[in-house]
Amino acid sequence: MSKLRFIISMSLDGYVAGPQQSVENPLGIGGERLHSWAFELAAWRAPHGLTGGVVNESSAVVERRLTNIGATVMGRNMFGGHPGAWQAEKPWNGWWGTEPPFHHPVFVLTHHAREPLRLKGTTFTFVTDGIESALDQAQRAANGKDVALAGGASAAQQYLDAGLLDEMDLSVAPILLGGGERLFDNVGDDLHGLSLVDVVGAPGVAHLRFVR
Repeated sequence: MSKLRFIISMSLDGYVAGPQQSVENPLGIGGERLHSWAFELAAWRAPHGLTGGVVNESSAVVERRLTNIGATVMGRNMFGGHPGAWQAEKPWNGWWGTEPPFHHPVFVLTHHAREPLRLKGTTFTFVTDGIESALDQAQRAANGKDVALAGGASAAQQYLDAGLLDEMDLSVAPILLGGGERLFDNVGDDLHGLSLVDVVGAPGVAHLRFVR
């Protein structure tokens, strides 16, 4: 059975994006610092069409996270801001450019219907009937591989609260954002069967892995 694997970077004070998120600054003030540890890695650069990069303790973590993923689920804000109904003509194509790094089907949680968006190597399908439907469609599209939950915080909270996460990979950056989008708001004190099984220390980050 295909697993649902949640992967995200978080600050020490629990934020996955900084304050004042906008179309121009999707990660909010200071939010890019959450991912500084990854940008220089060869394992991160290659899927984004970039050459070079370093190898360190984070490399194996990133490579494992990319292995056996056949589809991705994400929230509307993770796809790209602009809340509300999509523009009738030429709706925005999100943050991901003309060749997104996924190279497999992506299912976007939204309240507003939209035709699938087909870009080079990736098709975004917009799901309006809830998290279970998005997961079911993603698992069928993954053809036996696992499904990645890419975030953001609201989508993660819904899947965690519903007990649907099989794995949770947190990369904790040693920074304080002081505000923004907090990952574990509104989920109570229950990890729904997830247990910490692995901790990896690396330059500029600590990786925590939880499994069911």
